[in-house]
Amino acid sequence: MDTEMYCYLEDRDKTLLPSNEVFDRWLNPKDTAIVCIDMHRGHIGDDAEITLDTPRARARIPAHNLFHALARDIEVPIIHAQHWQRYGGIDDACSKHHNRGANWRVLYDLYVPGFENKLMLEHSWEGTKWLDIMIEEDPRDLYVRTKKRLSAFYPTDLEFLLHQMGIHNIVITGTMTDACDLSTAFDAANRDFRVIMPRDIVAGYSAESEHAALLCISLHCGLVVDSPTLLAEWYARAGRELPANLRGCTDINEVANNLEVGS
Repeated sequence: MDTEMYCYLEDRDKTLLPSNEVFDRWLNPKDTAIVCIDMHRGHIGDDAEITLDTPRARARIPAHNLFHALARDIEVPIIHAQHWQRYGGIDDACSKHHNRGANWRVLYDLYVPGFENKLMLEHSWEGTKWLDIMIEEDPRDLYVRTKKRLSAFYPTDLEFLLHQMGIHNIVITGTMTDACDLSTAFDAANRDFRVIMPRDIVAGYSAESEHAALLCISLHCGLVVDSPTLLAEWYARAGRELPANLRGCTDINEVANNLEVGS
């Protein structure tokens, strides 16, 4: 490794990574892609009413924009993976399958009894504005748009795409840490991809649920890191310097609103 790279054990204990062949491969930007999950209007739009509001992820739109832009600048590709349902809901809420849709729809009512949001039926329906991506995009970005449940691998061609790109390491960004991000991390690890989760980028239902998810990921799936530290390692390998405001920073949110690539 080219920097003093660290991770968080159990999302608590800051631990210096040993400089060995295993972690050298894990942190190689040339074998890495960022998989950004569900950062679309249905979750993070600023409309008066949206289908499934995720305010903690909305607050991290600037962090996503900066992290992704800096990654693109050293040719780390971005893949946008979207929950994408056929119009009318046959893939989920209006399914004729015995389970009639995804479990989360049933469980949600336990946490918000009597919850009524007529728009939630349309969550991620194709042909609606709810699938508008709300973070910055780039012509180089790639898209996976057949996600029907929590994991970005189900039932999609994400694994096929990663293999065609020669990718061995995936960095998971997007929402929600404790649902789609967590499910994707486990599915990635089960397929022998090396997983990295920047804890200052992802966001979920609550701080507590984010911590629980990151704890599990750090134990079983991959490295939980601070995104500026990960970028510093990538930039060092590329022979580049990070923007000055990011050097020594541990939370990209501190500078994301007033720092642009190249500054």
